[in-house]
Amino acid sequence: MANRVVEAAWGWTGGGALPLVVDASSCTLGLAHEVVPYLTEDNRALHREMTFVDSLVWAADELLPRLTVFRRTGSAVLHPTCSMEHLGDVRHLRTVAEACAEEVVVPDDVGCCGFAGDRGLLHKELTDSATAKEAAEVRTRPYDAYLSANRTCEIGMDRATGHRYHSALVELERATRPAL
Repeated sequence: MANRVVEAAWGWTGGGALPLVVDASSCTLGLAHEVVPYLTEDNRALHREMTFVDSLVWAADELLPRLTVFRRTGSAVLHPTCSMEHLGDVRHLRTVAEACAEEVVVPDDVGCCGFAGDRGLLHKELTDSATAKEAAEVRTRPYDAYLSANRTCEIGMDRATGHRYHSALVELERATRPAL
């Protein structure tokens, strides 16, 4: 599958001329780094010519400077994903969130949600254990927005905290939509 994805992405990016913007941080990590051992030699050569960019990095660096923020929410709590930590992209999540909210909080006990792709769907105890401290910290006060950057992590955090997490990109779209 890794070979098929790289071959398809090669075509989508015009032979590596354009970056491939990826909409989930775990997928960005996988495509940028983790697929390499599974690629044929030919596809490794294609992969080296390609640039994979997480959607939050793209939004923070390329999109946000061109947007007008019309409204900001009061407060937002962030759940940086473990993939974002590995990629060094947490600051981009914070940049996008700060454009959307007056106050941005990253819990002291933030960590991996333990959802592990689809494992959290089948084994709730993984996420319960992994998020116990972070969830307790988040529940100490209300926030106007609960933000992350990966849908499965958002599901895990929904379950752990009882609050609805959504993508910081959705919040950015809301903040930059003109009032009708």
